[in-house]
Amino acid sequence: MSLRDLYEQYHDRVQFLVIYIREAHAIDGWDIGSEYRIHDPQSMERRREVAGQCEQTLQYGIRTYVDEMDDPVMTAYAAWPERLYLVDEMELVVYAGGPGPDGFVPAELQQALNRHLQAV
Repeated sequence: MSLRDLYEQYHDRVQFLVIYIREAHAIDGWDIGSEYRIHDPQSMERRREVAGQCEQTLQYGIRTYVDEMDDPVMTAYAAWPERLYLVDEMELVVYAGGPGPDGFVPAELQQALNRHLQAV
């Protein structure tokens, strides 16, 4: 189960957003030696550029938004390095996955989606 699979299965009933936050594995940060090596963007222009590259590479089919440089979304949702959330129509967090990469489990989000959609 991937995020793309979830999007394809649920996009007609659920709004999906990807929000690009501070770079999780930047060369000048938490460098894990991955194939995609970049420095943590130091401007909105560069952050948008990297987010666009990420969107193209991952091909989730989900529109990507970009957090501001002072990271308000990342901070509010404790989202670094990556997390999955399900937020309901009342803006309440219905599901909060664990911090990635180990906590980034689309199958758990699918279970939460199914429970939530059955309850509404």
